[in-house]
Amino acid sequence: MVYIYVKHVGGKNYYYLRLSKRVNGKLVVKDVAYLGDDLSKMEQIIDSLEKKYRDQIRKSYKTIKRFLDSNIYLEKIKKMKIKSIPYLEADELEQIEALKLHFNNHFLKLDRETIRNTYKNFLVEFAYNTTSIEGNTITLKEANKLLREDLTPNERSPREIFDLQNTQKVFFYLIENEFDLSHELIIDIHDKLMENIDARKGYRTHDIRVFKSHFDASPAKYVKTDMDILIKWYKQHKGRIHPLALAGMLHQKFEKIHPFSDGNGRTGRMLMVYMLLKEGFPPIIIQKKNRADYLRVLAIADKSNPSSIEPEHFKGLIKYLAGEYMESYWNTFNV
Repeated sequence: MVYIYVKHVGGKNYYYLRLSKRVNGKLVVKDVAYLGDDLSKMEQIIDSLEKKYRDQIRKSYKTIKRFLDSNIYLEKIKKMKIKSIPYLEADELEQIEALKLHFNNHFLKLDRETIRNTYKNFLVEFAYNTTSIEGNTITLKEANKLLREDLTPNERSPREIFDLQNTQKVFFYLIENEFDLSHELIIDIHDKLMENIDARKGYRTHDIRVFKSHFDASPAKYVKTDMDILIKWYKQHKGRIHPLALAGMLHQKFEKIHPFSDGNGRTGRMLMVYMLLKEGFPPIIIQKKNRADYLRVLAIADKSNPSSIEPEHFKGLIKYLAGEYMESYWNTFNV
């Protein structure tokens, strides 16, 4: 395989096309071409090498493209000197802003069909992960066949199937319409996600205990009041706090209220995605494989009071969300 290797000399980056292969059971690595120090010219240089290394470059094309595009946009952000925030380190913030810039300046300018098809690919991953966090047993392969090919998996309950199908419907409903944060929007998202799954509509009117939680959900008689406070809190801080931090904190505060009888996690994650999209950020996936870390950082934030924005409570959560973004974005939206 081939990949781009970076050498750091005197505070400057120099790039090489490096080839690695196994010879007699041993891994042999060598630099096959110097690519210069200008990322914007590198794709053209690599194209000129394709005749000699066609098979290797073809196999590694996605990896090379991801490296080039992510670093090109990162360099653009570095030149902008983004204002720091207390929830992320400077390099983390730059990477988040880089993917946002790519999302707006490249992805959203593609043709409509390519954008929609990419969103469909994203949605398979999102639906699989957000539902499996809550115990859905449909596999990623089955989710792909269900949502992309309308093939119902065997030996799965109707509830699990509706769980994924509803997630797909709600996601496209939200990106194709424009809404402000309100009780009506939140209840609508929940009710659509729970269609054919749970007949209970609207905010709960009974008390609940959240299993294995580190907090007490809002008593039923105060759910509407606490949701009023949350919506007011969001509008008060909108434009003052970085959108990723604001969406993450909104998600945690929503989950702590736990305003519905069921489906709070799925509703909260969908709401977070929508809040990010409204602010020009790509949608985010909370991955099932990182569920333990997800619950851990939420538990830390749960120690905060309803109006808090203090980094001591939320830095772990926002850094976690940034990590999820950086792990998944370039594999999905770099088309």
